[in-house]
Amino acid sequence: MAGTTQRQPPYGPRGSFTPKLVTTFWEGYGLKAFRNDALAGLTVAVIALPLAMALGIASGASPDRGLITAIVAGFTVSALGGSRVQIGGPTGAFVVVIFNVIALHGYDGLILATALAGIILVIAGYAGLGGIIRYIPQPVIIGFTAGIAVIIATSQIQNLFGLAITDLPAGFLEKWEAYLGALTTIDRASTALGLAILALIIIMQRFVPRLPAFLVAIIAGSIAVPAFGLDVDTIGSHFPSMSTGLSLPSFPDLSLAKAQEVLPSAFTIAFLAGIEALLSCVVADGMTGFRHRSNQELVGQGAANIASAMFGGLPATGALARTAANIKAGGRTPVAGIFHSAFLLLFVLLASDLMAFVPMAVLAAVLLMVAWGMSEARRFLFLLRMPAAERAILLLTFLLTVLIDLTVAIGVGVTLASLTFMARMSEAAGVRPDDIGEEDVSQRERLPAGVEVFRINGPFFFGVASELLDILKRIGTAPKAIILRLEEVSFIDASGSIALREFLEQAGSAGIKIVLCAIPTDQRPIVESLHDPEKPPPLMAPDFEAALRLAAALPDQ
Repeated sequence: MAGTTQRQPPYGPRGSFTPKLVTTFWEGYGLKAFRNDALAGLTVAVIALPLAMALGIASGASPDRGLITAIVAGFTVSALGGSRVQIGGPTGAFVVVIFNVIALHGYDGLILATALAGIILVIAGYAGLGGIIRYIPQPVIIGFTAGIAVIIATSQIQNLFGLAITDLPAGFLEKWEAYLGALTTIDRASTALGLAILALIIIMQRFVPRLPAFLVAIIAGSIAVPAFGLDVDTIGSHFPSMSTGLSLPSFPDLSLAKAQEVLPSAFTIAFLAGIEALLSCVVADGMTGFRHRSNQELVGQGAANIASAMFGGLPATGALARTAANIKAGGRTPVAGIFHSAFLLLFVLLASDLMAFVPMAVLAAVLLMVAWGMSEARRFLFLLRMPAAERAILLLTFLLTVLIDLTVAIGVGVTLASLTFMARMSEAAGVRPDDIGEEDVSQRERLPAGVEVFRINGPFFFGVASELLDILKRIGTAPKAIILRLEEVSFIDASGSIALREFLEQAGSAGIKIVLCAIPTDQRPIVESLHDPEKPPPLMAPDFEAALRLAAALPDQ
């Protein structure tokens, strides 16, 4: 309303480390918002229920672990996060990492890695690293996301076709070798059921997108088994000792040796959680017009992973699909995410025994659709039309994710993207002879005898620092003075500073005077710090005209 002022949270600079839930209540929360959030929470819970179960299984754990994660982490993200509409829980990005951690360190190792990842995220948030998402190139993000999608889809081939494989290998190529060797064991009932449910999901998403296709598919598949007398593998037969309900929280077993073992995995989990959560926040901001608090979101995600570990859950992050569903259903405050967790908790407490009747082939169909949704196929194909460097980064990240390791893929992808960027910056920036003579011959004639002019364009960083030291080698006969124009320098890094100091020393040894021209105000302290107090200071001029006069007044060698 006109003339009213919105109350601000009582602490923090503009609420930078204030959870959005606190902001919501501080601004005022009414019955209408409560009703909208309750409906949105129920809608998202209906979507999250089958996904949490399926992702728990795909991760090498069990469906109840996925539900625990959605309940505990979902509540914590909404209560402590920096977004009004973020929905937290297990996501497909973690499937590969979780599976590998369990295989190497056991489930206890995963719990410890999740807790450590939470601590890392909290530290990252309070260290102000929430803006890091801006520095992860899209080819890297799309490459490893598409790679994870391929791995998830590959992991479900056995359940979809009911293949009789006792010990499925972990490697991508080894999996397909095992599948091809077990083609004669295809179960017709599982295949028919899985493909029928897959078709049902596709049709529903195409023609009735407002209905919860995954939940309808799971219910239909569970009913079809007794109705048609199908002898297929179910959650109950696959996980006969699966626990029901929610256990009391407990701290994971902590030892220095175990922590050192799982620390690399913890950093991977923290990185993925932070990146996916912040990506989801950015998309949500575009859909709602709100603005998230990135650093507080990292803190909330960290707390969510610590809480999930205490209840025996899986790593969690912001789930883009569920967040978008929350927004479309009318959720506009973190209370909707809390309702989502409450409805899931009611299912676990009152109806978790029904999970045993869900066929594995049906969950495989759900996960195949999840994999397709996260594959970013359109963006992947779009990036394939980009210049060769972007294509190389995309394909290399994708192939390393699928064939080697997610951590290696991200590291190599980011490193290659950084090197490519620096190479381009070096081409755009650099140290060049001044162009005054090409534009106006009379200006060249104004240069005093024995004076050369060079200009540093753009950032003076390690990618172009070596060019400065090459000047003295290129000019042949040593001039009496060199005017070095710095007005277009945006910043000087450590390598640039060292190169500039060495340039001054080498020029001094050769008897060449250096006139530093038009030093930007913000770079002046760096340049002044380069002076060796035991030697004469470099000459400085506020502009090019003053530099010309200063150079002309210098005595000839």
